[in-house]
Amino acid sequence: MHEFGGFTLNLNSETKLVEATQNGHLESFAVLYQRYYGAMVALAYSVLADIHLAEDAAQETFAVACRNLPALRRKDRFGSWLAGICRNVAKQMRRREKQAVTASAGQPVGDPDSKDGCTNAVRRAVWQLRPAERELVVLRYYDNMPYEQIAFVLGISVQAVNGRLIRAKRKIAAYLKRNGFTGEDYETS
Repeated sequence: MHEFGGFTLNLNSETKLVEATQNGHLESFAVLYQRYYGAMVALAYSVLADIHLAEDAAQETFAVACRNLPALRRKDRFGSWLAGICRNVAKQMRRREKQAVTASAGQPVGDPDSKDGCTNAVRRAVWQLRPAERELVVLRYYDNMPYEQIAFVLGISVQAVNGRLIRAKRKIAAYLKRNGFTGEDYETS
C-alpha cells in the first residue's frame, strides 16, 4: 500500500486493474485514467509550458496506452510506463508545434520588486532546468504531488526525488540571485 495524501494506492489493486483492462474491462482503464490523468498533465506541462497542450498530450498518452496496454509485461510498472509514453507524446507535440520552452536570454527576467516580476523570474528559472529536474519541480510544486507519488509515477526512489528536488531548488535560487532576486523566499533549505 502507498499513501498519497488522501489517496491510497494498493499495488496489488493496480496490477489487477491493469490485468482487467488487458482482458477488455474498460471500466478498469477508467479507474487508471482517473488516478493518473493529473500527473500526466503535469508531466506534459513540464515539457510544453502550455496547459492546454499538456491536457491534449495527457489525452493522447491515454489513447496510446490503451492501444499498447496488451504489450505491457510489467503490470506493476504501469505508472512509470505511462510517464514514459507521456514524455514522448509531449516531445512530439513540442516538435510539431515548434514551441520554444526555454526563456530567451535577451529578454529581461523581471522586476524583483513586483509580484509579477518575481513570478515570471521563478517561471523562467524553472524552464532553465534540465527536463528531468523541471519535471520534478512541476509535479511537486505546480501539481502538489507528494514525494511518494512522484517516486511511484517516475519509477524512482523517494530519496532520489528528494535529492533531485534539492538540487533543482538550488539551481533556481542561483538563477534568481544572478538576476537580482535576493531574499529569504528563495532559500533552498
